[in-house]
Amino acid sequence: MTTPADDAARRAFWTTSMDEADEFMAQIAAYPVEECGEPMAPLAEAAAAAGVEVAFTDQPHLHGMPRQFYLRKGLIPRFVAVAAEMNARGWVLKVEDAYRTVAMQQASGVSKSLLTTVLRLVQWECGEEQPPVELLCRRIGALVASSPKVGTHMSGSAMDVSVFQRDNGEEVDRGVTYVQISECTPMASPFVSETAQRNRQEITALFARHGFVTYPYEFWHYNSGDAYEELLNGTGRPARYGAVHMNPDGTVTPIDNPCAPLNSTEVIRELMEQLLAQQREARASS
Repeated sequence: MTTPADDAARRAFWTTSMDEADEFMAQIAAYPVEECGEPMAPLAEAAAAAGVEVAFTDQPHLHGMPRQFYLRKGLIPRFVAVAAEMNARGWVLKVEDAYRTVAMQQASGVSKSLLTTVLRLVQWECGEEQPPVELLCRRIGALVASSPKVGTHMSGSAMDVSVFQRDNGEEVDRGVTYVQISECTPMASPFVSETAQRNRQEITALFARHGFVTYPYEFWHYNSGDAYEELLNGTGRPARYGAVHMNPDGTVTPIDNPCAPLNSTEVIRELMEQLLAQQREARASS
């Protein structure tokens, strides 16, 4: 049973973490990118060619859009090395998401499931008062990129992953599963078990040995070669991978105006009002 003190601690951690994530995204929006033009390569083909066991989610993206299991070609050796070390460890890497198109990223930011979850968390954060739409937008932007510039999935440089035991198919405990959003979502959340914390740390260390960093506010997200890596490592170097369109042959074209919002505040306000109205109707009928 959650005590008032525990609830307050969880709420404070959520608020602090999301404020930090919001600041991180602001720094990413300003970070220099010198797009190298490197093409994309398919992960499934790379895994098969290397003889490593990798799983890929069979769930489509929103609105039935197919998943795009691609990363930049220069990251393929790193991806294979991660998968191989996991296999040797007795684990199987499962890729939940990789490259996202503009349409995929835009849909992610206004999906009903995401908005419902984040709205409830922001209401909790605000003491069950109606939150300002600006706060809801900031929280969504910390969890689902609000513009192509800050969305490393759109750079072809990021993966969302789960990890499974190779012998029995059970998921490696990381506290909660992909893509659950709560105070347990940040990588360093103190509200998961010691076993889950240890597994998160071991998986992150494994990825780091092969050149991937983690987005600190989502325990499932790893990336390389982009602004996240350069900023988190404090290199001062421009990122070599920026937001791009992937062409049918795997070549890439930089996205025009990558700092433009994918979804306007007005759109999110309208959706928030719809959800609040549904909440009021549910309370009135209960």
